[in-house]
Amino acid sequence: MAARLLLAVTVAIGHVHALLKNNEASARLINDGHLVGGADMSLEAMESIFQRSFEQHQASMDEISKRMTLDQAITELDHRNMTKKAAISELARAVKVRSLRKQPSGYSGIDGARKLLNDMIYESMSKYDAEIAKCTEYYSKQCALMEECRGEIAASNYIAANSRALILDSQSTINKCEVDIPTTKLQLKQHNEKCAHELKKMNDRLKIVEGDIAVMTTILEMTDCEKAFFQIQKVKILKCKDKCNQKSFISFNHDELKDKVNALKDTAAKNLFDTSFNDIFSGIESLEGYEFIQLNSLQIPNKTEFNNPPVPRTEVPGNPCNDPDAGAPSAADKRAAKCTIKKSPQCYKLQERFLHIQGGIMDERDNLLEQIESMEGFCDDTKKSMETSISNDEDMLEQAQTKLAQATEKEANAGETARMTNAKHDSLRQDLDKQMKTCSENYINFETELCALKKIRGELYKMKGGGSGAGFFQDCELGKWEPEDCSKSCKGGVQKLTRSVLTHPDGGTKCLPLEAEKSCQNQPCPVDCVLHAWGGWSKCSAECGGGVTQRVRDVKLAMKYGGNPCGKTSESKSCNGHACEKDCELSDWTAWSECSKECDGGTNKRSKFVTHDAEGAGKCPDQWSVDRLEYRPCAQWPCYVEDPDKAKPCNKTMDVIILLDGRAGLKKEGWAEEIKAAKLLVGAFEIGKGKANIAIISYSGPRTWSGIEKCTAQNGKSADSEKDCGTHMVSHFTNDYKKLDQLLTGLEFPKGGFLTSLGLMKAKAELALGDKDAHTAIVVFSAGPPLSFKKTKEAARALRKSARLLWVPVSKFAPLEPIKKMATRRWQENVVVVENKDELGFPEIATHVIANICPEVHPELEMAMPEGALQ
Repeated sequence: MAARLLLAVTVAIGHVHALLKNNEASARLINDGHLVGGADMSLEAMESIFQRSFEQHQASMDEISKRMTLDQAITELDHRNMTKKAAISELARAVKVRSLRKQPSGYSGIDGARKLLNDMIYESMSKYDAEIAKCTEYYSKQCALMEECRGEIAASNYIAANSRALILDSQSTINKCEVDIPTTKLQLKQHNEKCAHELKKMNDRLKIVEGDIAVMTTILEMTDCEKAFFQIQKVKILKCKDKCNQKSFISFNHDELKDKVNALKDTAAKNLFDTSFNDIFSGIESLEGYEFIQLNSLQIPNKTEFNNPPVPRTEVPGNPCNDPDAGAPSAADKRAAKCTIKKSPQCYKLQERFLHIQGGIMDERDNLLEQIESMEGFCDDTKKSMETSISNDEDMLEQAQTKLAQATEKEANAGETARMTNAKHDSLRQDLDKQMKTCSENYINFETELCALKKIRGELYKMKGGGSGAGFFQDCELGKWEPEDCSKSCKGGVQKLTRSVLTHPDGGTKCLPLEAEKSCQNQPCPVDCVLHAWGGWSKCSAECGGGVTQRVRDVKLAMKYGGNPCGKTSESKSCNGHACEKDCELSDWTAWSECSKECDGGTNKRSKFVTHDAEGAGKCPDQWSVDRLEYRPCAQWPCYVEDPDKAKPCNKTMDVIILLDGRAGLKKEGWAEEIKAAKLLVGAFEIGKGKANIAIISYSGPRTWSGIEKCTAQNGKSADSEKDCGTHMVSHFTNDYKKLDQLLTGLEFPKGGFLTSLGLMKAKAELALGDKDAHTAIVVFSAGPPLSFKKTKEAARALRKSARLLWVPVSKFAPLEPIKKMATRRWQENVVVVENKDELGFPEIATHVIANICPEVHPELEMAMPEGALQ
C-alpha cells in the first residue's frame, strides 16, 4: 500500500513539475517538499499557480488518470478521510471483481454507484475550489503584509540616511563653531585691550591738553589788556638757548608768567608757543620794539603835583668800587648767558600771540575729542559686531548640538525600526513558505483524490451493458472566474467573482457555485514623502573668493509603497563670490571740458568713472585721484584790461559775497589796500553792466581772552555778533554799486581779532537771501591765521556745498597750506596769493579774482577736498 501511495504522489508531483515548466513567468520549485522562492514572486505569478485555469486543471487530471491504475485509485481512497469511506472502498472492490450483480447493501445498481461517486467528486471539487480560494486569499494578504514591511524598512533606511546627513552637517557646524568661537573671543579680547590702551593714551593726552588750556587760560587772564595785572611792571620776552642740546626756546622775565609757560606739558602746545613767538626774533615788525606795560587797577599812579622844588643839593658820590666779584663775571651774568633780550610787544600784540597758542591748543583738544569719539565708536561697533558674531556662533553651536542629538536619536530609532520590521518580514516569509507548501500538497491530494474517484467511476462506466445508457455521465463544466472591479484601490477591498457554465451535467457531477467573493488590492496605499521646513543657511565656508553655504531639512514622513518621493533634503549655494582683492574698473577718459577761464591761465579737465566697484579688499582711486582726474593748461595768456587802473570787467549774472579781514595786525595801511581791492571788485561788475548782486562782510573779533570766551559761548553769556565779536554786515545783496563804493569808503578799520569762522558762517546765512538759480562766489581776504583752524575748516566745508569759495591770502602772514585745503577745488584757481599786504590794492589782484570767479562757463562746484590732498 505504501508503494502505491508513493507512486501516486510521484505521479502527481511529476505533473506539477511539468505544469510549472510550462509557466516560466510564475516559476516555483518544490524541493524535498519545501517551497523555494515563493516570497519573491509577484502576487499575480503566485495566483497563476494556485488558481489554475480549467485547462491546466484538466491537463493535470488527465496526466494523473493516465498513470493511475485501479489498484492505485483504491489504495489512494483508502488513505483519505472521507465521510463515505467504507462505501467507496466496498464499491471499488466490487468494481475491481466486476461483480455489481451482487449489489452491495445501500446501492441500487449502477445508478446508485454513479450517484455516490458524483456526490463524492462534487465534495472533492468543492474542497479543491475552497482550498484554492483560501490559499490565494492568504497569499494575497501575506504578500501585502510583507510589502508593507519592505516599505517600512525602505522608509526607515531613508530616514536613517537623511539623519546621517543631518549628523554630518551638524558635526561640520559644531567643528566650525568650536574653532570660530575661541578665535573670535581671542580677537575680541585683543581688540578690547588695544582699544583700552589707545583710549587711555588719547585720554591721558587729552588731560594734558586740557591742563595746557587751563594754563593758557590763566596766562590769557593774567595778560588781558582790559583787566588788572598783578603789579606795575615791564614784561620782556627772552629768546634763550639750551646749553645741552643747543635748542632755542622762549621765556619771560616775569616769574609767574614764566612758571605758567613752563607748566605746559603737551609737545604740540610747546611747539605752538615757540612758533608763535619765534617771529619776534626774525625781524617781523609786528612785535619788535614794544613793551608790555600794565597797571594794577588798585594801584593807580598819583597825578604829578607841580610844586616848585627846592634848589638841588650836590650829594657826595658813593664809592663805586664795591663789586663783590671785583670785575669778574657774576652769577647773574652766567645765568643770563646765551640769552638775547628783546623789548616786549604791546599788550594786544602779546595777547594776540597767546590767543593763537590757545586757539591751536583748543583745536588740538577738539581733534582729540573727535578722535576719541571716533575711536570709541569704532571700538564699540567692532566689539558689538564680534559679540554678535560670538553670540550667533554660540546659538548656532547650541542648535547644531541639539540637531546632532535629535538626528542621532532618529538614526538609531530608524535603524531599530528597520531591524524589527525585517524580523517581522522574515517571520511572514517563513509563514508564507510553510502555508504555500501545505497548499501545494493539498492541491496534489485533491487532484489525486478526484482522479481516483473518476477512475473508479470510469470503471463503472465500462461495466454498463451494451447499448445501455445507464452508465453514461457528463460532469458540469465551468468557465474561469471573471473578476469585477475591486471596491478599493489599496488597503484591502472586496471583489466579486463570477463564472459561467460551459457544459451542464448529464449523469455526472453537478455544477459548483457560480459566484464568489475574495479580498483584493491588499497592498498598502502609497504614502507620499513629507519634509520639514528648511533650516537656516550655514556660515559661508570662505570670507571671499567663493565659498559654499548649505541648508538641510529633515524628513517628517518618508515615502512608502510607491508614493511620491522626497524632494531635495539639502541645498547648497555659492557665497562670498567676490574676489578677495579685485580693484575697481574704470571707464575710458571723457572728452576734455571747456577751459575753466577766459584768460590768466585756466585748465581743461577730463575724468574717468567707476564701471565696476572694487571687490573685497580691492582698491579704487577716489574721484580726485590723478588716476581718475586730469587737468591740462589752457588760456595761458594775461587778461586784457583797457584801463590798467581797473580790474577786468565781469558781465555774468551771479551772487558775490566779499569778506574783509579786519584784524589789527593788518594795520591801517593794509586795511586801506584791502578796501581798495574790494572797490576794484565791485567796479569790475559795474563796468560789466551790473548783473551781479554783491554782499560785503567785515570780520575780525575780540582781541582779549574775555571777549573770545564771550563770542565762543564758553562762559555761557550771549554776545552780539557785531558789537562783541566784530562781524559786521556792511551790506546785504545789492546791485547798487555806487552805494557799495560809498559804504566801503566810510568803513572804519575794526582793528580787531581773527575769528574767521564767524565771518564764514555770516556769509553762509547771507546765501539764503541770494538768487537760488545764480552761481555764487565767496571771496575771502585773509591777512593771517584764524583763531581756530578746526572751526574755520568746518565753516568752509559748509560753504563749499553751495558756493564757490575763493581765498585771497597775504602769504607773508596767512597759512597757505590750510587755506589751500579750505578753498574750492582746484585750489590753483581758487587761491589768489598776495605776497605783501601793500599789494592787496593792485588791479592785477582783482583781475586774478575776476578771472577765476567769472569764466565764460561756470564750472560745476567741486565741494569736497580730502585732508592732505592738494591738486
